[in-house]
Amino acid sequence: MSQSNSYGNLTQEQIKILERQDCSAQDWSEVKVADGFNPARVRNVQFLGRVHVGRLTGNISFAGGLEKPSGIYNATVVDCTVGSDVRISNVGVHIANYDIGPNACIENVGTMVTRPGASFGNGVTVAVLNEAGGREVILFDELSAQFAYLMCMHRYRPELIKKLLEIAQNEVKKARSDVGKVGRGAQICSTPEIMDVNVGPHAVIKAAASLVNGTILSSAEAPTIVGSNVVAEDFIIAESASVGGAAHLKKAFVGQGCKVGSQFSAESSLFFSNCEAFNGEACSIFAGPYTVTHHKSTLLIACLFSFYNAGSGTNQSNHMYKLGPVHEGKLERGTKAGSFSYMMWPCRVGPFSVVLGKHTRIFDTSDFPFTHLEAGADGRCSMIPGLYLTTAGTLRDAEKWPKRDRRKGAKIRDIISFDILSPYTVGKMVKASSIFGNLRDKTDRSVEEVSINGAQMKRVLLRTCQKFYRTGIEMYLLGKVLAKCEKTLDGGTKKIRKAFATEADTVYSCDWVDIGGQLMPKQRLLDITASVESGKITDAAAFSNEMEKVHQSADKDEWLWVKNTYKEFYGHALESLTKDDLIQAAESYRNTRVKFLKQVLVDAEKDFGGLSRTGFGQDGSAEDLDEDFRQVRGLCDENKFVKETRDNIEAVEHRVTKFKEKILAVL
Repeated sequence: MSQSNSYGNLTQEQIKILERQDCSAQDWSEVKVADGFNPARVRNVQFLGRVHVGRLTGNISFAGGLEKPSGIYNATVVDCTVGSDVRISNVGVHIANYDIGPNACIENVGTMVTRPGASFGNGVTVAVLNEAGGREVILFDELSAQFAYLMCMHRYRPELIKKLLEIAQNEVKKARSDVGKVGRGAQICSTPEIMDVNVGPHAVIKAAASLVNGTILSSAEAPTIVGSNVVAEDFIIAESASVGGAAHLKKAFVGQGCKVGSQFSAESSLFFSNCEAFNGEACSIFAGPYTVTHHKSTLLIACLFSFYNAGSGTNQSNHMYKLGPVHEGKLERGTKAGSFSYMMWPCRVGPFSVVLGKHTRIFDTSDFPFTHLEAGADGRCSMIPGLYLTTAGTLRDAEKWPKRDRRKGAKIRDIISFDILSPYTVGKMVKASSIFGNLRDKTDRSVEEVSINGAQMKRVLLRTCQKFYRTGIEMYLLGKVLAKCEKTLDGGTKKIRKAFATEADTVYSCDWVDIGGQLMPKQRLLDITASVESGKITDAAAFSNEMEKVHQSADKDEWLWVKNTYKEFYGHALESLTKDDLIQAAESYRNTRVKFLKQVLVDAEKDFGGLSRTGFGQDGSAEDLDEDFRQVRGLCDENKFVKETRDNIEAVEHRVTKFKEKILAVL
């Protein structure tokens, strides 16, 4: 029991006052109080075992400016430490084995107890992805998307998994205790059952139904909220998250900044930073950062997601009625599923793709980002790679995700790479472009469709889709080169070529990987996993620090990748570029980027076209239709996204013009 040395025995006068106020104790000598203890604020309380009580002189503040006096009223308190200026009121059964921090408030609670050896959700084994087991992740307070990803996905490295399990188990040992904690300023009210639950500072639990074996991490800067009728068992909820609306959690992790509610049900699932889950259900999913599901009829099961958006009625199946629910899906970052889409696992989908229809065949399109995937009547997958590279939605995604980061406070666990065009996606486009070229050369013109990893593609689209990808590749590579040059324009050719050099400790890998939302060269991943296996990384903090170092090195690693890819793609090294080459590169960038942005504008303007106006102007004339649309949706020219895109076109033109002028002046 904390701070026992700062508490002293009750005086006889204090005991008499307490007894006159219907208080009793199994043994008054076991009840210790701090200086400033005010017995007038303790009424109808039964003390059992060792109880320490702080001064009770201040008030507790609530939302709306309401204040209530600190004190203990109508409660049975068993083996607890009650901090200064705490309010405990109307406890139906008892509070037992808790260390309650200063200024906390516990009101209208049924039972609140910590049992011996409690681990507060730490150590819970979650059967992620494979519902039948084999990819289990162990919960602990400091769990990050990156740690969980490796524990779940890298089962082909037994020594790595063994070491990760040791790290996790050590974290579990730290959490294990016979006494639960309620942090400073936490507020708990109208909750019938709280058992083996740690509550962080300034957390708010309001009208939850039942909380068993869990931790609610929270801080003054990032308070966590658990709301009405929530039922949670074997869980950890991280800082600045919000869980309410009769949500049901069982064997679940809810990460920083997440929102869960509207009767959402989740079992054996992990939700990392800024996920949103409402109305539907999830089972055995790994929801990486920004996974969003909002609809009642949506089931997410046995799949890996990140930056994902599930349409209404989205559904998946993880068994084929043979050996049980043993199959799993992988939807890479940025995937969207249309309403009533269905996928039968195992399948894998490349980044920023859109899935439509009922897919009953197995396919793997992981090497083809920005792809349109649609199921035919026979359940086969037809794809149009690169189609979503120039859509308004994709460009909006790049802008909206960083702005919607709800994580607060000093400690941010998950590392997130937001870039849509990166060595990860562009590398896939380079690979896919080569595949399309080979298929064009080898496929007879009489063939209508080609099959690629279980997906069908019209042969005539091979050239078109190759152009889609070439646009993305050129825009990315030339944009990076232009940015490098701009930093050293005043220094002449030598300075520019020097800028093309790579920094020390830079790592190159042809392939980049996405580790729970963090992008990195594959070699960086291999280095970290080797450090874990060798025992160099021995705890969660060291693992987090190494991942952060990789994140800090991402820009210089990316530049080395750009240099190598530029040479392979264009056939010459950056260091060999002349003044004319630089001007040509800038003009190529301008042409490619402007064309891209104009295609995005065309896509955005469809939302203001004739068909989009269907249903407006109800009961009015044709003129009323236009006015109704304008009042509700506004004008295309006034739309924020459209205006920003047009401004971007002008900015690109101005940027390249300025670049050329400076090149001609200094070189």
